[in-house]
Amino acid sequence: MGDRANFVVVRESGEFELYLSRFGAMGIDLDLLAGPAETLSMVRRLRVDDWWLDDVHCQGAALIDLGRKVLMLFAWEGPSTVMRYRAATLRLLREAWAGWEVRWMYDGPAELRTYLGLDPEHVRDREGGLLVGSVIEPDDEELADPEPTVAVVTVGTDRCYMLVNIYDHPVREGTALLDRLASGPGHGACRVPVDAGIHVDPVRRRVGWWVLKASAEAYEMPQRWPGWTVEFWQDRWEEHVRAAPGRFEPPPVDHERALADVRTAAELRRGP
Repeated sequence: MGDRANFVVVRESGEFELYLSRFGAMGIDLDLLAGPAETLSMVRRLRVDDWWLDDVHCQGAALIDLGRKVLMLFAWEGPSTVMRYRAATLRLLREAWAGWEVRWMYDGPAELRTYLGLDPEHVRDREGGLLVGSVIEPDDEELADPEPTVAVVTVGTDRCYMLVNIYDHPVREGTALLDRLASGPGHGACRVPVDAGIHVDPVRRRVGWWVLKASAEAYEMPQRWPGWTVEFWQDRWEEHVRAAPGRFEPPPVDHERALADVRTAAELRRGP
């Protein structure tokens, strides 16, 4: 399948060029740290293509609007999708693209097309089934990984569950998620870094969720929870920590160390 990515360059005239990279999603955030000039040079060496990758196959994307000075991106892998490196990567991107507005595309390729005034349904896959992860045991080996690919779900004031984060965010299941978790193994608390989360308050019928990657139909989640209040926290997992005290306590982030690590990774990627 590769690591496919779409790149879009919007000229000052408003016209745009669409590029396809079959392996460009891997390290897309590190590549963008090179700044506007080097990024444009890299993108324009790619294949010009009219193939818009859909929600399933687009694993990363970037839009460079030269007229409005807007950089939009999302990725499925890389430091921008890791809890301890997220803020550092976005900070370094804003420094590398000084004078530009840097935005994350939480709705993936659909958000890119919406920005261009194109129909987002062109890249939707509404007929495919949900690819949600299974609930894992407290001693699952995935949790021993320094950066586990896991989503955390807290329910009320006393329940916590961990799910392997395969593709679709568990919030997309709607209230069926609560039925699925009812018989699943619980965790006392989540104290490992994760890349997605959701807090459900059954009494107040409120849901808050966040993600570090992208989630198809990210801004449509209220429709999947009819009768509930749904709040999208984007990448602000701190909101989840406040909503579930004692249940979600990820490790603290060493911001200076994170900045140094991301700088080093970007330098190694560019090479000598």
